[in-house]
Amino acid sequence: LRHLYAIHRLDHLVLSGGCASNSVANGKIYENTPIKSSYIQAAAGDAGGALGAALYSWHVRMGEKRSFRMEHAYWGPDYSDDEIGARIEHRREELLKEDCQWGRVEPALLLDRAASAIAKGNVIGWFQGRMEWGSRALGNRSILCDPRRGDMKEILNVKIKHREEFRPFAPAILKERVSDWFEVDDHVPFMMKVLPIRSERRSTIPAVTHVDGTGRLQTVERDQNVMFYGLIEKFDELTGVPMLLNTSFNQNEPIVCSVDEALDCFMRTRMDMLVIGNHIISRRARESGNGRADI
Repeated sequence: LRHLYAIHRLDHLVLSGGCASNSVANGKIYENTPIKSSYIQAAAGDAGGALGAALYSWHVRMGEKRSFRMEHAYWGPDYSDDEIGARIEHRREELLKEDCQWGRVEPALLLDRAASAIAKGNVIGWFQGRMEWGSRALGNRSILCDPRRGDMKEILNVKIKHREEFRPFAPAILKERVSDWFEVDDHVPFMMKVLPIRSERRSTIPAVTHVDGTGRLQTVERDQNVMFYGLIEKFDELTGVPMLLNTSFNQNEPIVCSVDEALDCFMRTRMDMLVIGNHIISRRARESGNGRADI
């Protein structure tokens, strides 16, 4: 990159290919080159080649205007609240065996309750809107936790992930608050860069701070994901920390896509709560009967 800069004197960079998924390397670009900004697409490897071929045909072969700008990765399937409710009811007996309660909640109250549960140390499955395209869970098929807890990595690995202890989890932060917590104020919507966390902040968010003081950053904007942004905003109101630990909604399989896959993962693991559309499912049942409750 230093060689290319010496030739072209361009300080804005786009990276693609499988190597562009190396978030550690991507985070070192700014400190080791004159590059001032970089863009790495959410599916920068072979999957992104399909999009590139389609856009090439659209722009070059068909002569259409270059109007597409990939600002988010939410291009996958989604499910209506009625579809979600029907799948939950279909699996009512399984949920009862897991001592679950469930119910439909208004969106504003749903955010309050989910943020409160996370602040109390619960591990939350978060299933909203269209699935992300690419290798990262970006707030629509995510498992979310409190980044302030030093024991959260261990809790996650015991309950769900069973990953190597050294592997870090990522902070998802409100875009406008990045400079308060990270040494580099950058736009990283696809979680493709590892950047240094401010030294005075590291002890506040140990669950997302790697041993070298860095975090694999995801920036969240209201316009791109209003529900995820709203949840982080609620958590910030409760705790003064404008971020959540965000990891992919899966155990040892690909990220969940469908409602049934989310229910499977929830019931197979020791996840505390599943927020799926406008429905909340919790293992902490306070009453017996048909499972319906005021969550």
